[in-house]
Amino acid sequence: MRYWLFKSEPNTWGWDDQLARGDAGEEWDGVRNYQARNFMREMKRGDRGFFYHSVNEKRIVGIVEIIAEAHPDSTTDDTRWECVDIKALSTLPRPVTLDEIKSDPRLADMVLVKNSRLSVQPVTDAEWRIICELGGVDP
Repeated sequence: MRYWLFKSEPNTWGWDDQLARGDAGEEWDGVRNYQARNFMREMKRGDRGFFYHSVNEKRIVGIVEIIAEAHPDSTTDDTRWECVDIKALSTLPRPVTLDEIKSDPRLADMVLVKNSRLSVQPVTDAEWRIICELGGVDP
């Protein structure tokens, strides 16, 4: 299993929206960055990800699961763009802020710290465990 991070503006598509979709999940559509698209192409069913509220909040708020591998993005006719489907698994008991992540030397090499603009990004096994512990979840 691999781990990922999905960033979204909470006023566009927030954690509550994702939770409301239940087991049906939702396409992670609208991504128009080649690197982020390529990461989604690497994802497998059952992989896990953090759900990150960007813009004003800048914090990880939940955990999602990949439920459908890369397929054409339904929001465009351009065949270059693909997406995965994700479903919400659990809300973090304690959201983990970007400031906390940046201040933790164990997370200094995390993509979120080095390239905070990338909307879909990988998370290492060690980073997953650390953030789960900070958020009050058993990794």
